[in-house]
Amino acid sequence: QVQLVESGGGLVPPGGSLTLSCAASGDIVSIATMGWHRQAPGKQRELVALISSGGNTRYGDPVKGRFTISRDKAKSTVYLQMNNLKPEDTAVYYCNLDHQIRTWGQGTQVTVSS
Repeated sequence: QVQLVESGGGLVPPGGSLTLSCAASGDIVSIATMGWHRQAPGKQRELVALISSGGNTRYGDPVKGRFTISRDKAKSTVYLQMNNLKPEDTAVYYCNLDHQIRTWGQGTQVTVSS
């Protein structure tokens, strides 16, 4: 059974940076695609970034050039480095793991505000 635990959310001013972490447990972690989605109040959940077991990445258009996803297989952890944050990046960020089905973490709040 897969479990995902996110950390690193918080309050940051516009233009600031933040790094989210997602620690995964389970036998399939090393062969699964992992990533991040986000959901702002009143909006649908949207793709932020994905990274495959081979390291291939995919980003949502709003974050391209500002966010970077990476993974440490030895630690079964995925990271999301977020730079040049904007107020519209404010949302709950959810880690996901994809292997036959999609598993979600509990989410971590990111608020971008002065």
